[in-house]
Amino acid sequence: MNILRTPDERFANLPGYPYAPHYTEVPLPADDETGARGGTLRIHHVDEGPRDGELVLCIHGQPTWSYLYRHMIDDLVARGFRVVAPDLVGYGRSDKPSKREDYGYQRQVDWMTAWLLRNDFRDVTLVGQDWGGLIGLRLLAEHPDRFARVVVANTGLPCPSQPISAERVAWVRDFRASAPTPTISEVAKQLASGDRNAPERTFAYWQKWCWETEDPPVGMLIAGMLDGRTLTPDEIAAYEAPFPDASFKMGCRAMPSHVPTLPDDPSIPANEAAWKVLGAWDKPFLCAFSDNDPVTGNGAGDQIFIARVPGARGRAHRRIHGGGHFLQEGRGAELAAIVAELIAEG
Repeated sequence: MNILRTPDERFANLPGYPYAPHYTEVPLPADDETGARGGTLRIHHVDEGPRDGELVLCIHGQPTWSYLYRHMIDDLVARGFRVVAPDLVGYGRSDKPSKREDYGYQRQVDWMTAWLLRNDFRDVTLVGQDWGGLIGLRLLAEHPDRFARVVVANTGLPCPSQPISAERVAWVRDFRASAPTPTISEVAKQLASGDRNAPERTFAYWQKWCWETEDPPVGMLIAGMLDGRTLTPDEIAAYEAPFPDASFKMGCRAMPSHVPTLPDDPSIPANEAAWKVLGAWDKPFLCAFSDNDPVTGNGAGDQIFIARVPGARGRAHRRIHGGGHFLQEGRGAELAAIVAELIAEG
């Protein structure tokens, strides 16, 4: 596995991001052909606030990095919390395998599990958005004793619960394999108004566009999925900082295709096992979804958690007005306040 590392100078003087870097080495997976192991990956995280403060673990998604949490980091630290915000492998200041095929859902879980254990983080309040929920909830399921409470925002733990017809499965597979690469306008239209009775079809547009677009404009994508504020040119550039050229963006391109949407997707058994743990989770679990996020059905994605997680029952779950998909940008102060209030409940 060839590993790329973004030069440090790319992260100098980013607006609103003055944090010192922290690094953890985790092992590379075994070679698929020989089984041989060797080498490590370097995972970066922000670690701000008092060492003895309640630990808030903020995990980002695709195609962002820990820069997304900068407003919340400052807010939560000012409230006396310790905030840890890692960069997933392939993002931010973390190492970046150079091939799309190097990435997978299980590999991200394995890498972040190794990172969690090597840092020995405990009594964690998890904040997960987008892939931060898909990966973070798997970490919780494998090590529930290390987590004290959860806030999920515009995310999920996909595991198709309703039967999907053979015709729908065939359509997705044929679309991924043979259709022309959709335009970003076609993707946006599908996400905004696609068939909610066939979500795998709608999401296939995003999966295919990411997989086949050689140099996705990460900063502009994020800017286009906000509501509540407009990114400055310097902020857009900051979201692009981890990616000196297209070869660094393979994680951004690959990860949507690993979201399980079809019945035989390889990550479904592990997600089903995680749901069994969540089905018995009685520690605090709060949903804070924005009402205009097309990725999670404009907030409706919280219903499965409320219905299935014991720790979510009877809680005043929040429906945040506005914010778009990346609500940490447009509604960061509100989300930070929600996290702080949950911790204050004990």
